[in-house]
Formats: sequence, C-alpha cells, structure tokens
Amino acid sequence: MKIAGMASNRGRNLRNIADRAPGGAELSVVLSNDADAPVLDAAADRGISTEVVEREGDSREAHEERILDALADYDVDLVCLDGYMRVLTETFVDAAPTTLNVHPSLLPSFPGQDAHEQVLDAGVSVTGCTVHVVTEEVDGGPIVTQETVPVYEGDDESDLTERVLHEAEFRAYPRAVEWFAEDRVTVADGEVQVDGDEGGTFPTRRTTSEDRFADLRYGENPHQDAAVYEDPTCEEASVVGATQHNPEANALSYNNYNDTDGALDLIKEFERPAAAVIKHANPAGCATADTLADAYERALATDPKSAFGGIVALNRTCDAATAEQIIDSFKVVVIAPGYTDDALDVLRQKESMPILEVDGIGPDARTETVAEKSLVGGRLVQERDTQQLTRDDLEVVTEAEPSEEQLESMLFGWQVVKHVTSNAVIFTSGTETVGVGAGQLSRVDAVKVAKMKAEADAEGKSAAGGVMVSDAFFPFPDNIEVAAEAGIEAVIQPGGSKRDEEVIEACDELGLSMVFTGQRAFRHD
Repeated sequence: MKIAGMASNRGRNLRNIADRAPGGAELSVVLSNDADAPVLDAAADRGISTEVVEREGDSREAHEERILDALADYDVDLVCLDGYMRVLTETFVDAAPTTLNVHPSLLPSFPGQDAHEQVLDAGVSVTGCTVHVVTEEVDGGPIVTQETVPVYEGDDESDLTERVLHEAEFRAYPRAVEWFAEDRVTVADGEVQVDGDEGGTFPTRRTTSEDRFADLRYGENPHQDAAVYEDPTCEEASVVGATQHNPEANALSYNNYNDTDGALDLIKEFERPAAAVIKHANPAGCATADTLADAYERALATDPKSAFGGIVALNRTCDAATAEQIIDSFKVVVIAPGYTDDALDVLRQKESMPILEVDGIGPDARTETVAEKSLVGGRLVQERDTQQLTRDDLEVVTEAEPSEEQLESMLFGWQVVKHVTSNAVIFTSGTETVGVGAGQLSRVDAVKVAKMKAEADAEGKSAAGGVMVSDAFFPFPDNIEVAAEAGIEAVIQPGGSKRDEEVIEACDELGLSMVFTGQRAFRHD
C-alpha cells in the first residue's frame, strides 16, 4: 500500500508511520501547504518524495485541485493527515483515495483545535485519540479506531500533548494503517467495519488498567524502584490487597509479592489440606495430608534448609498446631484463607512477619483465565495452566504397572511440577515432595539435583520407592538410571522424545513403571 501524507508542521505521526511501515505500507510522498514545515526535511532524510502546495490566494477548492494534481503521479492508495491545518472540502474528499486523520481526543467528545484545553476544562479523567475517515464534517467522519490515556492531577496542555501523541496516536494510527494495508477495512454508509477486530481470550486490541496499590521499598534489588498495581475487578484470591493480620509486620517487598503470588498459585491446585513453602519462586516443599499441620510438617521436611526465609501458603484455616510449626524456623510471609485466634496469637510472636488472609482458595475458585508476562516493548499473554490430570489421562508404557499409591503420587506431583521452574524434576512419595530439581539447563542435571536434595536435605523421608515427575520428556535413558540410583520406582513424564523407546527400555530393565501424560508442564519464569 502506498500512502500520501499531508502535514503542516512536524508530522510526527507520519514519521512514525514511515519508520514502522505498518502492514508493509510505504509512505510514498509527503505534501505540505507550508514550504518551511519541518516534516518536509524529515521526509527527505528518509528518502521520501515531498511536495509543497501553498495557498496563493485562490479558493479552497482551487487549492485542493492543485493538491490533487501534485499527488496524481504517485498512485497512492491511502491519504494520511497529520496536523494538516486546512479543512478539506468535497473537492478533495470525493476525488482522493480514502483519507484518514488522527484527532487528539476521543471523538465525538472535544472536537476542534483546542481539544486538550477542552479536556482539562471538562475535568475528565481519561482522554486519548481517534483515527477517523475524513469527510466534509470537521472531526466527524466514521471512526476507525481509538486509544485511551489517563489524565492526571496537575496535567497541563503540554503534558496531554506528549502523552496522547506517544501513548495513543503512535499506537492507534499505525494500527489503522495496518488494517487498511491488510485490506481488512470496509467503509460504507458512514460506518467502518474491520475484519478480525474481535474480542475473546486473546483480543485483537487490549485495553488494560490497574491502579497503583502501593509504592515498594525497591524492586528485586535496592537500586531498582518499584510499585505494585491492583486490578480491582479480580475476584480470585490474590496477594494484592490481602487482609494483613500483623500490623507490626514489614511491608511486603517486590520479591515477597512475587514469591507469595507463586505460593498462592500452587496451593490453589489442591482440594485436600495442603501446605507449600516457596523460596525464590520455586517450591522448597509441598504436601497434602488429612490435617493441615501434617501437610505443613511434610512440606517443610522436604528441604528445611532451603525453606529458611521462605513463604508459607496454606489452603485451610491455619490452626495453632500449624502456626507453632511455622514460627519454629524463619519465614517471611504466611498466607492462608483464615486463622484461628490461637493461631494468630502464635504467629504474631514473629513481629516482622506479614500474616495474610485471602478468600476462596481451591481449583474451582480460580477465575482469572490468562497469565501475563511483561517484555521490553510488549507483553506475552497465554491461557493459564489449570490442567488437572486424572488417571484416565495416563498411558502406562512399561511392562511394570504403577500401584494405586504410585498413581496418586504421580497426580499429586504433576500438580506441583507445574509450579517449578523448568527444567523441572521432582521426587514424590505419597502426596508429599521429597526432592526438587528446579531451573536446570540439563534435564539429567535436574534429576541429579532432585536426587541430591532428597538424599542430603530431606528429613524423615526418602526417595526410595517413590515417583519421579518431569515437566517435559526425557531425551535420554541416563535420566532413568540416575533416578533408579536414588531408589525411584515409578516415573511420570509427557513422552514424545525420539528416544522414548530407549527410555522405556531402560525402565523395563530396571523394573520401573512409567506413564506418559501427553501433556507437558513447562514454567519459564
């Protein structure tokens, strides 16, 4: 698609479109009614042809005829106005290709040249820009797209000019051009239709807004400033805004928020009483049991050394017996759906430890459907990993069949391994972790770490007779050999390796049972 740009001054939107080439569109010519307009030099620097058609005392229509003549040789498909300070008549609009303009407000509100002044006078809290098709009606043609930005206390016209330009116009105008370049836009009967501009889980356009909940002392490190923002529409249990039962406690840090969020996400997996201890966004231990106190004891016993300074998450009301165990070693945060009075009395002995309460913990209480990760210059969005495997999902691929207890342990371990940084391998026994191998570059190293942690750091438990859980397939049989050395007797993994048969053969030779899930459980942050 070839574009003709028309501007009377700097033409920063045209320069942005030229540099980004949305949808492969090419800015073929820039025309101005002012020979001294800075946009002409900017276009020339980019190798774009320029034209000047100044007013010569002739009528508006005659001037537009000269503009059309100047553009005639360029065979353009679209005209983009950017601060072109002349009202166009039907002489131009009827003869030219579809013509777009960007206006610095959310039309139909605040038309005219003083849009920012009108916004400030009206006291609105949100403004933005509108890309519309140009008609004879000033600032009134069919709307193609809009983009919003906030208006803050103390803003002046200069603030709004820069914010609307950089945060709204630089997004909306290229988007509109791309739609036209991709032949997705239909303009008919005073309306605009855009094919594929749809909503759903992954909408074409996302407009999000969060409110700053708190300033933090610093980010991951003291030299980084940080804040936490809240989505007030979130109905799911969240660390942001959780009730704080220890007024003397330290304020949560950036890392506290991140780790507590991970701990809470893990504990939501289970229906039975469950406890988890998280350190640096990974489980140091997790367990379910008939009582919460037993679950916590077994979770902590996985790796009490690594659990030092960790986050405790519980999915039942914390009682005094559980609280006594929690304060027996250093923990930085505890989060649960409730606390008995006796438990609070115990926990408050640790004056600096936040005691957080949230509502609705459990697999059926999860309402958020997507997970997000910020990138420099963008954002990744994916469906949340809420898979809950059942025994019917498991394919036994070895000669040996797993026992009922091993199957239960496999399913428990699968819910935990989803929350361990890949490459992830964990050892489980019953419904408790025994060893955790997290974040290794090599999967065999992940097995070795899980083995080492089980042998060196687990208290009162052993991998002997247990289950090995892997978040992705095993590429080589050496993983199985290392696990067997630790006493592992059953394996659960996704399957799908070119060497699956070699891995299965290794299990058969060593007498291990193994099941494939057909699903993997990567976690990369």
